[in-house]
Amino acid sequence: MEIPPYYEKQIDCIHCKKKFKTIKVRSKFIKVSNNESDFHPLYENDVNPLLYNAFVCEHCGFSFTEDFTKYFGPGISEEIDQKISLHWKKHSFDKERTIDDALQVYKLALVCGHIKKEKHITLAGLALRTAWLYRTLDNKELENRFMFIARNQYIDAFSNGDHNGTSMSEVRVIYLIAELSRRLGEREEAIRYFSRVIEKQRSSNETKIIEMAKEQWQTMRLEKEMTEHTKVL
Repeated sequence: MEIPPYYEKQIDCIHCKKKFKTIKVRSKFIKVSNNESDFHPLYENDVNPLLYNAFVCEHCGFSFTEDFTKYFGPGISEEIDQKISLHWKKHSFDKERTIDDALQVYKLALVCGHIKKEKHITLAGLALRTAWLYRTLDNKELENRFMFIARNQYIDAFSNGDHNGTSMSEVRVIYLIAELSRRLGEREEAIRYFSRVIEKQRSSNETKIIEMAKEQWQTMRLEKEMTEHTKVL
């Protein structure tokens, strides 16, 4: 019998503590063909694990990822009940998802994460994945909107150091600030942060990211010189 790429997994909701089912992707079906300059993975087949990164509890409507902490500060659970659960019409996301399904889940997770006061690095990841999905739909306006949110959350993560203890290194965070600024057309901000990545070349072993930063920095410097030269002419 042929093994399907998806399997059902039971999750414990970190808010209401009830169990619900979600869909996950078997790792052997995940085949990345390439990565874009902001680390957006491009897949060889129609199996896109990005669609299943966030979960939604069918009972209370709380949406979260594996990066969310289980700690809820004083009054947070009550606020989630008031702002999310009270308005939730029970339904499940335990089937194969479309991009529109995934966008609903990610945006709900962003709202839930904001209310819960999750780390900036976690919120940045949610916003960036949302931007990637809008890129897939060729919706530039909404892609930029969520890239802007992601970029600002990465700046806060870098400033507060809340990426420490996660899979996101400081070099990667700074690079993403630079690259998202570049994609948003904020040239000076991009050059400034690319320069900060390059400054780390002696202390970091992430040579690939540093080389990517050098290439982008050099390209932007040349573009700036050409623009200034054209103005003089």
